[in-house]
Amino acid sequence: MAWSISLDLWSEFVDHSSVTPSEPEDVFRVETDQQLHAVGSLARHRVLRVLRDGPATVTQIAERLGIAKGSSHYHVGVLAKAGLIHIVETRKVRGIEELYYGMVAPAIALPDTGAGAPEFLMRHALADLESAPASDQKAVMLKHARLSRAAFGAFEARLHALIDELAELSDPADAAADLFIAFYRPQDTARGEEAPK
Repeated sequence: MAWSISLDLWSEFVDHSSVTPSEPEDVFRVETDQQLHAVGSLARHRVLRVLRDGPATVTQIAERLGIAKGSSHYHVGVLAKAGLIHIVETRKVRGIEELYYGMVAPAIALPDTGAGAPEFLMRHALADLESAPASDQKAVMLKHARLSRAAFGAFEARLHALIDELAELSDPADAAADLFIAFYRPQDTARGEEAPK
């Protein structure tokens, strides 16, 4: 199952095995070990989150993330060498050339993960959730259910429709909000029909 993260207005995880034909064409597909290493870091995931809002310099990224400029420079370099970001603009400020980095595509798709392999984007999203400030605008829920294949498929379609609705509500002028969804069959076949392989 391949997952992607949309880096324009919202962080969306999309299961490409069931994506509707409206899937964006402009997707950067992670294929090399170097690219996988680049997206495997939580710090670099957060750099990409900053850049989804628009181009930024190493200094601006450091300020947004509250990290040292040297750390920001290192992570930007790793992402640039992997081809995930590139220089989109240069400006001269007081005789110094500032480089503005931007995304090469609005979405990143990871390859299928094998059994026991880490779901990097899901882990990063969970880390972002855990570090989010306490707020009345934060909902975290876990619900278990026993579903037939048909019921599972129908509910998955409703989730996709809800994600599309959320994207339509998005306004770049408003504060960021993330939706983190994991709808799956756990390793539990003690009752009911066996989970699909």
